[in-house]
Amino acid sequence: MERRIALITGAGSGIGRVSALALWNAGYWLALAGRREAALRETVAMANVSTDRALVVPTDVTDRQAVAALFAAVKERFGRLDLLFNNAGMNAPAIPTDDLTEDDWNSVIAVNLTGAFWCLQEAFRLMKSQDPQGGRIINNGSISAHVPRPHSVTYTASKHALTGLTKSTALDGRAFDIACGQIDIGNARTEMSDRMQKKLERTKGAAAVEAQIDARHVADAVVYMANLPLSVNVPFITVMANGMPYIGRG
Repeated sequence: MERRIALITGAGSGIGRVSALALWNAGYWLALAGRREAALRETVAMANVSTDRALVVPTDVTDRQAVAALFAAVKERFGRLDLLFNNAGMNAPAIPTDDLTEDDWNSVIAVNLTGAFWCLQEAFRLMKSQDPQGGRIINNGSISAHVPRPHSVTYTASKHALTGLTKSTALDGRAFDIACGQIDIGNARTEMSDRMQKKLERTKGAAAVEAQIDARHVADAVVYMANLPLSVNVPFITVMANGMPYIGRG
């Protein structure tokens, strides 16, 4: 195909932004979604790509109709979708389980799980109906899908659920050349992770600060998965700082 079309949610900062830059560099045409239009346009400006290779669609993924409009805009502009990087997500304050409010729970689940599903469902429909059929969906998971941090029940539950979403979609997509995989990320340096590390240092001391990696290594994994033929899937890949306390109790 002459063009490969990708859509990234949460593309205005962090891993979404770095992945957008990497995919443009790899030759993709991109649609960028996120709540802040100015941040999305800043991502485009950083890439210095021609205007025909970028589509900015401000979108709140918790809004079902907004998500449908996003994918309609992608189809109208590009005619198809080859890759969805389902990246939008949010963390939650470290709150003891018994102190969580209904709003604390709902706000995280709405973005990390329900919003991810709305985007995945629309991508599945488009990829199933387009010609040639098929495409790839990459969900942004977390090491929290395997081991939680203290007081993170909402975030951890959302990422465990996302793993189930990935597995079910990978199975259901086989008949339509839709490959679905997940990147579980550990301590990629973003605005959010920097805030977490500063909080660890403030509350537990410098020794508690964990190793981090440049987010471009996650973007490299996105590009690697994106460029595979649809006969190949990477169901799960973990990209993490080698020195973070995940593999064992060193």
